[in-house]
Amino acid sequence: MDGGNCSSVTEFIFLGITDNTENKVTLFTMVLLVYLINLLANIGMITLIWMDPQLHTPMYFFLSHLSFCDLCYSTAIGPKVLVDIFAKNKSISFHGCALQFLVFCIFADSECLLLAMMAYDRYKAVSSPLLYVVSMSSRVCSLLMAGVYLVGMTDALIHTTLAFRLCFCGSNKINHFFCDLPPLFLLSCSDIQVNELALFIVFGFIELSTISGVLVSYCYIILSVLKIHSVEGRFKAFSTCTSHLTAVAIFQGTMLFMYFRPSSSYSLDQDKITSLFYTLVIPMLNPLIYSLRNKDVKQALEKIKFKR
Repeated sequence: MDGGNCSSVTEFIFLGITDNTENKVTLFTMVLLVYLINLLANIGMITLIWMDPQLHTPMYFFLSHLSFCDLCYSTAIGPKVLVDIFAKNKSISFHGCALQFLVFCIFADSECLLLAMMAYDRYKAVSSPLLYVVSMSSRVCSLLMAGVYLVGMTDALIHTTLAFRLCFCGSNKINHFFCDLPPLFLLSCSDIQVNELALFIVFGFIELSTISGVLVSYCYIILSVLKIHSVEGRFKAFSTCTSHLTAVAIFQGTMLFMYFRPSSSYSLDQDKITSLFYTLVIPMLNPLIYSLRNKDVKQALEKIKFKR
């Protein structure tokens, strides 16, 4: 970075999701509705797991942290998006931009790794149900989660440090609705090869580890399920994994599409829609996917209704 040619950027200005005034009311209503459902669903899931002793198992321990990650990274972006829809000056300070991206990156990366941990948990539950409680003890689960958050924080610090040491000597207008790497790279007049290499290697390693962990776990799960003689037993064993598979497919598919394309194929207008999906819609969908397809969660909800 050539410090002598760098201007002092104190703030960035978002161009937002759309400039169409007619669509702003509809957009605000939709984003507000999605974000409120997101808050209620994820806080409700965490509270339900905490209140019901029958949900104090490794599976729901990881699920509560999934809801926590969804809640954190969507909250880093959602309220600012709502304020900016009608704001004339959609500005954010330089350090505020860095903080927003840091928080988003920590919990998005953690969710990637957490999905792999949940696949491993399902493998242990299906392949060795009698030893499940021992192999996935509370101490093991806590250590796994500590490792997930540590890796997520390390990756986020690397990308944040590299991104916000770049030169921004031209426009400070970000053609996006939050601080993300691709639109920031477009504003920089520095060489971003190191940033792109770090994104490919570090985040690529997280993605590769997650996808490999999920695939290997489910290969073993399928082999274990095939050893079960009764059709009902096979269905019951595999039905515990369908919600997780759905969550993995939606989240990982969106992440791969967003961050692992050639820079020449970036379309910021298209990326805004994709970003809106994975920053607000996916965190809303995860608790709904797990609650609608999960008998234990439904029974816990029925208990609370009965008590009231």
